Amino acid sequence: MSYASKLRKKTSYYHKGLNMRFFDYGFFSAVIALSLFSLITLYSVTSVTSPKYVQKQIIWHLAGFSVMIFVSFSDLKKIREYVSFFNLGVLFILLITLFMPPIQNVRRWVPLGFMNLQTSELAKLACVFFLADFSDRNYSGLSNMKILLKPALIISGMLLLIALQPDLGTPALIFAVALFSLYTAGVKPLYLLAPIIAAIPLAIIEIYRHPYRLVRLKTFLSPWENAKNETYQLAQSLIAIGSGGWFGVGPGASSIKLKYLPEAHTDFIFPIIAEEFGFMGSLILLTAFIYLLKRSLKIAATSSDYFYSCLALFSGFMIVFQALFNISMTAGMIPTKGLPLPFFSYGGTSIMITMILCGFILNASRNRSQS
Repeated sequence: MSYASKLRKKTSYYHKGLNMRFFDYGFFSAVIALSLFSLITLYSVTSVTSPKYVQKQIIWHLAGFSVMIFVSFSDLKKIREYVSFFNLGVLFILLITLFMPPIQNVRRWVPLGFMNLQTSELAKLACVFFLADFSDRNYSGLSNMKILLKPALIISGMLLLIALQPDLGTPALIFAVALFSLYTAGVKPLYLLAPIIAAIPLAIIEIYRHPYRLVRLKTFLSPWENAKNETYQLAQSLIAIGSGGWFGVGPGASSIKLKYLPEAHTDFIFPIIAEEFGFMGSLILLTAFIYLLKRSLKIAATSSDYFYSCLALFSGFMIVFQALFNISMTAGMIPTKGLPLPFFSYGGTSIMITMILCGFILNASRNRSQS
């Protein structure tokens, strides 16, 4: 056998082991494109005031990309055996977060020296992985209310601890994703009404416990009233979005970012995108996120294993729902919440969790059938 033949044989074994045949290069390319676009946008937002943000974000994107590749080729079937320990670990971390020194009057981070870990992001990851594992193991029992008590208790515990930080945005997102995920997994809609009914009075109590949440609600209802104080951030956000027109003012030409819009590099980065790239740029961004969800649906539909099918679908829900929540918030369609825009908002924890979710989806793509 010639050297070339041996090399081809070794290469074929290598690719068979990695199972690259069904690797979703379309999803992979979209992730790279969104990451690059996010860095360009962040540079535009922070280059004048704080250029160090871009340098740190590049490092986080590179680290996140590496983790995504690692997760894409990991044996998640083995990792899922430890899902209960992971859930307990996340619950413990969320608990100790409540005893951390407050940052901006809230307790949402655990200092690790090289970064502040935003612990609520871990709950998103735990929710997706746990629900995928649960849906697979209990596929025939999803119509049994007793079996559904387990995910209800675990997820409720996480949501309660996050709400005490205080943070209502992340619990609302996880709650929505969990309900939608369980519905697509086969849980009867009637069973999902119970947590919705229970959540309404709890949300009302939480809103009245913290006066700033009432202010946010008033801001949502009347964004132009008292626009120099309580509604200032949302008013500036709407001005930025409206200033973009059809095609935007051009990359780097935003005026609202020059300290007129608070948190422009984090939760309110979308208005800068809308101002600089206009309606068409915003539409392209939305299309990119919808494309990620479409690829996730395709991967889920063609997966050779129900666990991977659920994992791809639920991960896609988490990424895209969060993007829609953030964009709706900055456009004044829902009350303002502390939710980052995936890939774009500054923050190491958010980037890493988003990339891990992308790794889940790519891992599932490698376990697809030919149909």
